[in-house]
Amino acid sequence: MKELEGNPGKRPLSQNEPDPIPAMLQCPAYIKGAARKEWNSITPELYILGLLTKIDHAALEGYCLAYGQLIEVEHELDKMRRSYRDMLKMRKKNPSIKLPSNGMVSITSNGNAIMEPLLSVRKQSLEMMHKFLVEFGMTPAARTRVTGTPGKKTRDDMEELLKGHRDN
Repeated sequence: MKELEGNPGKRPLSQNEPDPIPAMLQCPAYIKGAARKEWNSITPELYILGLLTKIDHAALEGYCLAYGQLIEVEHELDKMRRSYRDMLKMRKKNPSIKLPSNGMVSITSNGNAIMEPLLSVRKQSLEMMHKFLVEFGMTPAARTRVTGTPGKKTRDDMEELLKGHRDN
């Protein structure tokens, strides 16, 4: 690509850049729930764009696990908010009822208000997801920097010969 654009950065172009073959990856058995749904949702598109190869499995697993964790945290925060609203209604009848976390602030055992710990988990999940999304070109800005090899690509003897990688 840089050869076509004239290498605007003027940095030396790598002559030995890896060129892995796109591959459709199977979701590992340990990935469950929302993480598995996300895997099944994005892998076909990444494969079609030529952005998914066998060596990408760990990065894809990391992204999907972070996504699954985010969804799990969101469900827990939603439960907290509902529980808080229910307890708030009950407190009108009985003011001595202790309120649970509202999903934003938790009260410690000694009465101090702290940020809900799940919000930190949410933030970490989003940061991890973003890092993996950028690596796969799955954000608008990242797409401008990532190139793939669309369609099915296989190595044949002639291609290897032309690239100078033929082993005999």
